[in-house]
Amino acid sequence: MYSDIRTPVSNSQPLGDTVQPLNPGIDPKRMGPQKADAPKFDEMLKGFLTDVNHMQNYADESIQKMVAGEIKDVHQVMLAVGEAKVAFNLMLEIRNKTMDAYNELIKMRG
Repeated sequence: MYSDIRTPVSNSQPLGDTVQPLNPGIDPKRMGPQKADAPKFDEMLKGFLTDVNHMQNYADESIQKMVAGEIKDVHQVMLAVGEAKVAFNLMLEIRNKTMDAYNELIKMRG
């Protein structure tokens, strides 16, 4: 676009309708309600909470096994604890964003 660092090359086309969307595969006019077989938000949230709970339990079991001497690899235990921590933090952020959205809806309504 630049012939020289200091001199821009002029483009005679106006920007108007020639600007392409960021993702040309998505047509905003066709976006509508989800399909009937798509998982609902509450189902996805319950599944995620179950997964986080399983990760927390696995991390606790790994710690107990390491203390009992059944697991010698500290890295395996640290990995399980780290995964559980990241999943828990993600769950907290999802909760916080959901509560923020709910509060915004309440403000808009009232």
